[in-house]
Amino acid sequence: MPTACLLLAAGRGTRMGDGPPKVFRPLHGVPVLVRTARRLHELGISQTVLAIHPDDRATHLAPLQDALSGAGVGPVIDGGATRQESMERALAHVSAATDVVLIHDAARPFFPLEAARRAIEEARVHGAAILALPLADTLKRVAADRRVMHTVDRAGLWLAQTPQAVRRDVLLRALAASDGSHTDDSALVEQLGLAVVVVPGSPRNLKLTTPDDLDLAGCIAELEDRGEHPGSRT
Repeated sequence: MPTACLLLAAGRGTRMGDGPPKVFRPLHGVPVLVRTARRLHELGISQTVLAIHPDDRATHLAPLQDALSGAGVGPVIDGGATRQESMERALAHVSAATDVVLIHDAARPFFPLEAARRAIEEARVHGAAILALPLADTLKRVAADRRVMHTVDRAGLWLAQTPQAVRRDVLLRALAASDGSHTDDSALVEQLGLAVVVVPGSPRNLKLTTPDDLDLAGCIAELEDRGEHPGSRT
């Protein structure tokens, strides 16, 4: 059954600091966006629609066009002002024959392949599935003046990751019912009262947000390129 991916890269990533948008920065010589696209290509999905910021086309995207095309990326569309708007624009280009849609942050180049495959299968059965990790650290609720108010019970709390997989018909229903306020894709499905299955992800599936994340990701990329970090792919 056909599976498509909405690859979201239209954000500005201001917490990364000065320089090009984070998805165009190199990790051991390969841009983040290219690494992410190549890993998605390994899943054997039928179509990857890339949503980018229009300002990035000429300066940052053009030099990567051949590498992205080789990884099965296309079409490339202009994203919207919000994550949901970018997703809706990308979804409009997905073939109607598509069974499951993957939604993935381009700034997560090290998602585990086997977990992503399992999420696709779970979505076919249940309607939606996400990669996530159980919360391991102690969680504190803090007041505006940074005083601890109380410790939050972490039992049953998970940290959502991407890719998130949703049957196309379910995603269309969820978007039609949305008020546009959701920042997590699976929350769109939750509002319908439908099940969202959790598939254990990986701590290496970090979302590149700060310069420290980029430093860590560079180390992972170098080890992967040397074949010394095989566990990061599964």
